[in-house]
Amino acid sequence: MLRKVDVVVFDFDGTLSARDCNMEFAKYCFRHSVRPWLFLPLIGVAMMCRYFKPNGIWWRQNARRFMTPEMVKKFAPAFIKQHRRERFGWAREQVDAERSAGRKVVLISAGPDYLVPQLVRDIKFDAVMCSVMDKRAPWKFDFLCWGANKVIALDEWAKEHKYVPRVVRSYSDSRSDMPVMEIADEQVWVDRKTGLRAGGGK
Repeated sequence: MLRKVDVVVFDFDGTLSARDCNMEFAKYCFRHSVRPWLFLPLIGVAMMCRYFKPNGIWWRQNARRFMTPEMVKKFAPAFIKQHRRERFGWAREQVDAERSAGRKVVLISAGPDYLVPQLVRDIKFDAVMCSVMDKRAPWKFDFLCWGANKVIALDEWAKEHKYVPRVVRSYSDSRSDMPVMEIADEQVWVDRKTGLRAGGGK
């Protein structure tokens, strides 16, 4: 039996948190390991490819090619503790308010599964969806949760729980989230620098 539910969707980087966790974790690795520096030529090529094909997956993977399971295991816990401080102060309060109103509240992020769930572990989301990385090669995507794939992730979650979702509100800072924003009754655009609603206010 399918059940109709009201759903609120939150993005993470730039919406609930001031900085992109992917980029910040890469910087963290550069500060604590020699290995990333050896990959600078490849990273440079990947960034050039990004310019010509911003939606591509090749450059995303190769910009992270230095990542190893050992590096994630060693650096992620301390980074997560540090990066939580970048979260906007209103985040937990707004999520709690949406849940208190009887809505299902989900986070859908392009960030990797070895960072995002831990970064929001203290917030009560009904579901956290993010990019699924290859455990043996954490620079590879098993599933890139970005753009239209965020809608696919939401649909899969709803199907698994036998929900018929109605997205009443979606929060984001980026136009790359238009596929999710377009299915929402209300679009809440957030200024990634301030955490305030674009145009003023929260």
